[in-house]
Amino acid sequence: MSTLVDKHLRTTNKKPKRVLNLELPGRAGIGYASARDADRKVLACAPREFLDTTHFDTVRFPPPEWAQVEFAKASADGLLAYTGYRGNPEVLGAVARNAGSLLGIEIDPGRELILTPGTQAGLFGALASLVDVGDEVLLFDPDYLFSERILRFLGATVHPVALLEGGAIEPDLDELEAVLNRTRPKLLVFSHPNNPTGAVYSSQTLRRIAELAVKFDFMVLVDQLYCRLVYDNTYTHLVGLPGMRERTITLLGPSKTESLSGYRLGLVVAPDWVIAGIENIQSITSLRAPAYAQHILSQWLEIDQVWLEERMHSFRKLRDLTQEILSRLSWAKWAPQNGTAYAWLDIRALNLPDAMVAKALLEKAAVLASPGYQFGVRGIGHLRLCYARDESEWADALKRIVSVLDALYVESVSEEAIG
Repeated sequence: MSTLVDKHLRTTNKKPKRVLNLELPGRAGIGYASARDADRKVLACAPREFLDTTHFDTVRFPPPEWAQVEFAKASADGLLAYTGYRGNPEVLGAVARNAGSLLGIEIDPGRELILTPGTQAGLFGALASLVDVGDEVLLFDPDYLFSERILRFLGATVHPVALLEGGAIEPDLDELEAVLNRTRPKLLVFSHPNNPTGAVYSSQTLRRIAELAVKFDFMVLVDQLYCRLVYDNTYTHLVGLPGMRERTITLLGPSKTESLSGYRLGLVVAPDWVIAGIENIQSITSLRAPAYAQHILSQWLEIDQVWLEERMHSFRKLRDLTQEILSRLSWAKWAPQNGTAYAWLDIRALNLPDAMVAKALLEKAAVLASPGYQFGVRGIGHLRLCYARDESEWADALKRIVSVLDALYVESVSEEAIG
């Protein structure tokens, strides 16, 4: 056995600090070493078959037909197997045109755009190209579960800013301004619509964020993966607001709306110097977005409006079904939001750790839910359920969820009364 391997086996608990930063020690709140450890313990109790609500159902909601056609056409041409780090020039041109129309801006395909292996790679590349060790970064809380982990991996000092619950969920702008008055952040990071809550922020909120970014001179990264999954077509693109063209990094992609997660496609729209940094990061990690799959993006955003309307009609009915059944939990709270296909269920009345509740749902209801601690400190006491599922299967699953949660509530109330 080599000395290096032997040393590793004798010090298995000694991980590099940057790796330990990914684990969010103590977040799960039930004695686990880290949030990642809690995640593993939940999955360890999974039955042979269970319903996974941590992602969209791509069987019930498959990609549009044109996606497979374009992929097959590209994959039949071996000359398309390799591209530059930023992507195929013809695809970049089409994406710049169509994404620019969506965002309400003109995009230079050679300077302000890069294709990435999913928006996750775009998120990591953008943050890695902007954030140094010790930099101060603002992050809405709760928000996408990997944003904080990436920032801590990069050595940033993260300042969470609360989302205000109750009806329409919005960022606490008073808290945001208070944090700005005592720190000098390089960057604000948030998803919009918000993952996990599904909240779509008002135009006034986005305008105030833009004003603060200009006043306090910081950049903003906004993950707009779900920006077309909105129920009343009211949505403000941050990059189009005054003063934000050179301050905004926008993440987009087809993985959720078009169910193209398996194709690993994303894109970043940003100032040229940010794109250059992401290109450098991508050159030493994944090299490029999947070369054949890139060609799907040539038609993306251009020909699917009727298809999207039909999908949103289905999601709206599923949202109503979810609300109808979850409302049977008189002690739990959920205010349906205007975007995504997520229910953000407030279960704080249980007075139980999220991991314990998620474990009970997996064991007793055969349903995997995302525990709230994954999304931030203020996510503790919540569950995220994705309702983009087969209608009949989802109705049955919801009834099992309600039964298990109600039993936990009765048990917790009984124990409190005895105590």
